[in-house]
Amino acid sequence: MTQPQGQLANRSVLIVDDESDIRESVETVLKAEGARTRTCGDGNSAVRVCLEEKPDLVILDMMLPGRSGFLVLEKIKGYEDSPVVIMITANEGKRHRSFATGMGADLYLQKPFSMDVLVEKAVELLKQADEVKARAGSRPKD
Repeated sequence: MTQPQGQLANRSVLIVDDESDIRESVETVLKAEGARTRTCGDGNSAVRVCLEEKPDLVILDMMLPGRSGFLVLEKIKGYEDSPVVIMITANEGKRHRSFATGMGADLYLQKPFSMDVLVEKAVELLKQADEVKARAGSRPKD
């Protein structure tokens, strides 16, 4: 059996957007980079999947049925094993960007966005998260 190849090989990614075209496009690009993907179209499902499956990365739309992206962030960030979150939105407001990053979004991308930029930022953020976890694991215990 061959190992997946690509910049996101062996990474689990949850793609959350109520627009199926966006979910499918992002999924296609991330799978081509070796990611294991899962998709859902509403906030309630996103929270459930995050708590059950612990993805490495969540691509999260802000405007979702059932539970907004902000409410999803509130439930999935702030824990030791929280995923990296890239929030994607068509909203141009600076207050929303500030609010999202204040709640723990690692990056805020405005739609339409470049798939190349999405992959580049995902790889960069996951490497940073790995480095933080490695440093935390190497600290002496009290």
